[in-house]
Amino acid sequence: MLSSLHTALVSGKSLLAPNQLRLTPLHLPQIRYPDTLIRLPGSFFLRNLVERRSLLYQLVRRDFQQRYVGSTAGWLWGLIHPLVLLLSYTFAFQIIMRFELPNGENYTLFLMAGLLPWLLFSETVIRSAGSLVEHSNLITKTLFPSEIIPVSVFCSSLINHFFTFILVVGAILFTGGSLHPGLILLPGFTLLAGLFATGIGWFAASLQVYLRDTSQAAQVSLTLWFWLTPIFINEDQYPENMQFVIDSNPMAYIVRGYRDLLLYSRIPDPEETLVLAFYCLLTFIIGGLFFRQLKRGFADVL
Repeated sequence: MLSSLHTALVSGKSLLAPNQLRLTPLHLPQIRYPDTLIRLPGSFFLRNLVERRSLLYQLVRRDFQQRYVGSTAGWLWGLIHPLVLLLSYTFAFQIIMRFELPNGENYTLFLMAGLLPWLLFSETVIRSAGSLVEHSNLITKTLFPSEIIPVSVFCSSLINHFFTFILVVGAILFTGGSLHPGLILLPGFTLLAGLFATGIGWFAASLQVYLRDTSQAAQVSLTLWFWLTPIFINEDQYPENMQFVIDSNPMAYIVRGYRDLLLYSRIPDPEETLVLAFYCLLTFIIGGLFFRQLKRGFADVL
């Protein structure tokens, strides 16, 4: 046995018969490419919003409770504020200035339908601007998804929006009007208003962390924007050389959609709705990407 082993080693032959030879396959480790190479831009950002929906609910609930804590009227203030605002505008424009619409329609209802989406939009943007600074203790001390905060502001504002919507519907029915079946499309316009407001809210909130004048600039800009939106007057009353103001204003499309569904019992123009959807989605995406870029330095600045 030893002699055969010595002979095999010297000659270089194998001790195994040819039918006993086995080639062991070479197992190479599988190369896994990072998900970031195939992930769409912003997909993780949006997935984080969906996965943290329970946290979003807690933030909305906390915000709504703290807003009226210690108040006797409670959530009724969310209904009183737009009602007083509406009565003030109606008294000034319809009773004192005797302002009338060209087609003779009810000016109070016209004004209410226009203010309804604007109040939702403006409240979301203004409150979002300072929301990160208000929640700085959460952002600096924990791994907190700060992008949820402006979204929670919109959801909280949506509660007051619902109360105001009930007020508008009640006024329409009280004055002898009727509701069109197309009213079921109204939540779609509310969603588009939310996407648009949240996108701008992300811009304002992230800039406010670094530039504390952002919230003041946002309020001034919204005041100008308010008067450039056909809320108090009809679109037909705009001069022809100013029609571009309406065509380039997403809030004008939203206000028009609300009035079409609430007052005029007609379906909004599909082409205009597609243009509005493009504006709102683009603002939402760009605002989210802008927020994600500035988010990296929040903990250091706050």
